[in-house]
Amino acid sequence: MNTMFYWLRSAISWSWTYLWIIWFSLVLALLYILRVPMMLQELILQASVSLTDVKSHTYIVAGAVASVVSSVLLKYCSYHFDSLTPQPLRTWLSNSSHGSSSTETTCSDDEESSSSSSFSDSYIPECKVWRNPMSLFRGAEYRRFTNVTGREALTYYDMNLSAQDHQNYFTCESDVDKTDYEVMQVAWRERDPALRLESARKALELNPNCVTAMILLAEEDCETIVEVEQMLRKALRTSEETIKKNRRSSYSPSHLSSDDQISKRDTNVLIYIRRRLAMCARRLGKLTEAVKLMRDLIKEFPTSYMTNIHENLIEVLLEMQAYNDAQTVLARLDEFSLPKSATIVYTSALLKVRFVAERFAPDVAAKRGLTPAELSAVEAIHKAVEFNPHVPKYLLEMKSFILPPEHILKRGDSEAISYAFWHLEHWRRVEGALDLLRCTWEGTFRMLPFPTEKGHMFYPYPACTEAVDRELLPAWHELSTYPKKELPFAILFAAGLCSGLLILLVVLHQYPKAVSNFLNASLQWISVPLRHVSETVNMILQAAGMPWKHS
Repeated sequence: MNTMFYWLRSAISWSWTYLWIIWFSLVLALLYILRVPMMLQELILQASVSLTDVKSHTYIVAGAVASVVSSVLLKYCSYHFDSLTPQPLRTWLSNSSHGSSSTETTCSDDEESSSSSSFSDSYIPECKVWRNPMSLFRGAEYRRFTNVTGREALTYYDMNLSAQDHQNYFTCESDVDKTDYEVMQVAWRERDPALRLESARKALELNPNCVTAMILLAEEDCETIVEVEQMLRKALRTSEETIKKNRRSSYSPSHLSSDDQISKRDTNVLIYIRRRLAMCARRLGKLTEAVKLMRDLIKEFPTSYMTNIHENLIEVLLEMQAYNDAQTVLARLDEFSLPKSATIVYTSALLKVRFVAERFAPDVAAKRGLTPAELSAVEAIHKAVEFNPHVPKYLLEMKSFILPPEHILKRGDSEAISYAFWHLEHWRRVEGALDLLRCTWEGTFRMLPFPTEKGHMFYPYPACTEAVDRELLPAWHELSTYPKKELPFAILFAAGLCSGLLILLVVLHQYPKAVSNFLNASLQWISVPLRHVSETVNMILQAAGMPWKHS
């Protein structure tokens, strides 16, 4: 029963796509069969003669009436396409997949139960820019790319956002009288990399224990990940000693307010250093150490979830092929109802695809229908593509990606680049995963006729993503935009007919004699080959023993 329903659904979907071709062919065949009773040739000749006798004001009246009627028809077609046609078809054609997927028990039930309630998540502003949890190191990675290619990987807008982040993380009002921290405040705002490094070295000369100066040198001055790790470990020891010293001297009630600010600043510094150390361990292949650092950080500072450190943890677990642990992390994130991201939704899809991709064959699935596990995997892919439609182009290598920026826009091209940069190898490692993605990802757009107005599993796709991504990504990168749905043929045909008719009437009113001669010549030019084709067809039919009366 399921196989028959799937075949019927596919047949209806295919016929709906190509129905206008069948209709147009039937009309042409009908006109040819009825050309003699309808006296089409005589009507064409009469029309060509009548064009020379009609007065100009008649054309104006006819044009006005035709324009009004065409506008009404065009508006009705647009309204019918927008409001009536897609929703019933989309609902009817997707009933099978929604009904069958409710019985899926292959992956975590907690993740699936929360997927249908994405609208209940806390609403995030459409164009909120997030710090990229997988950002690279400027000195050891971004600068090497610039030296090799001669292209800047980061935009001024992106670096300016990073400067604001650093000032928020690493400075506070209690640093006013501290010379080294005042120098670092200038360093974070400086655009020129050389001046930033010079300011950091000056701050270290003033205070050899200036942790934020060590962070800046690790991020931008060190040329290898090993050097970055050594500098960050030195900064970590200094930061821990500073925190212990501040705790011993923070019992005076008169300095409670300033001590709170300093403690918050020192905690931000400590979290940042430990997180970047975990990322260094990931780069150097020390995966177990990286996982331990991230888990300890999440355990000691639960608020670090808001910095999206779980995305780093998921990526390392996938690199270790610890798929069950990655699924556990996803289930834990559902409990916190954190905002979705490309890492979350695409990892969820990958974990479901892993169970069916190796045995999936499109030809076999088209004949026997999809199993519940395959339906669940396809639905997970559709959900992920709805959230960020740019990712499949990079995973399927239909589009070349660049180094990820330091900030991303969720559901935008910047997030897709950041995700694909780290997760492409994880999809390649699962045999058949990319093949299943290639076969199914475009089906999402048939379920979303108007993505910027109404979503399916998430809020409508933000219309402002393109403008923000252009600021975050370098100008030499070809920006990926949301695949725009093509208008139906009826609306395009009606619009072209109205425009052409109006232009013809205006020209005919200005130059009636010349246009009449041109139309007569055009009709003669068209009628000659048509008459020749008609005679040839009649000769073939007569030779086959089917005599037809010549028109």
